[in-house]
Amino acid sequence: MSKSIIAPAISIAHLNHYYGQGSLQKQVLFDINLQIERGEIVIMTGSSGSGKTTLLTLMGSLRAIQEGSLRILGSELLNASTEQRTLTRRHIGCIFQSHNLLNFLTAYQNVEMALEIQSVTALEADTRIRNILTAVGLEHRMDYYPRDLSGGQKQRVAIARALVSQPKIILADEPTAALDKKSGRDVVEIMEKLALEQGCTILLVTHDNRILDLADRLIYMEDGYLVDRAGSAIVQ
Repeated sequence: MSKSIIAPAISIAHLNHYYGQGSLQKQVLFDINLQIERGEIVIMTGSSGSGKTTLLTLMGSLRAIQEGSLRILGSELLNASTEQRTLTRRHIGCIFQSHNLLNFLTAYQNVEMALEIQSVTALEADTRIRNILTAVGLEHRMDYYPRDLSGGQKQRVAIARALVSQPKIILADEPTAALDKKSGRDVVEIMEKLALEQGCTILLVTHDNRILDLADRLIYMEDGYLVDRAGSAIVQ
């Protein structure tokens, strides 16, 4: 099959987004145009309040598209039904700054939750969980609860949880914000290694200048616009 026939991982055209209604309505994203190819590792950076997280949640099918086009793996999310958006989310793994681990579950059980909606046998699930926790360096911490793990170890559990379902896209929002330099770089390098092995795409939102060199490409947001390094809006 020709490579040109394969749809990009993420394709966005003339995307706008608003919060509020009527006189209180505020536009937060302006004419966003972006294409991310399959297997690409992209870092998005920009100041707080520039719209990075809003754009990430739209890509993650966590918010409805209001204007423009947003395609994930070729599937259009504008006017998509709740069921269609749920199906799209099954191809996406999300990693957040706050880990979002459940404190009453062990590392193993937190990762196991990601497989509850997958059609895998108990044996396959157990194999996947143990393999992914070993891959992130937590083979001796599988039965530990979050309270007994360091910040870096918690983020590794979050990475394992995001990758265990073998998603085609990883969306990470400030995954290194609470970590020191070494731990932050370690978790991103682990994320990249596993994503490369699984052939998935990574979009990572960060303020962390220490990891920018790990990306195939950098993109910038400023006041709701995607801009180039010179500060000009990217248009299509």
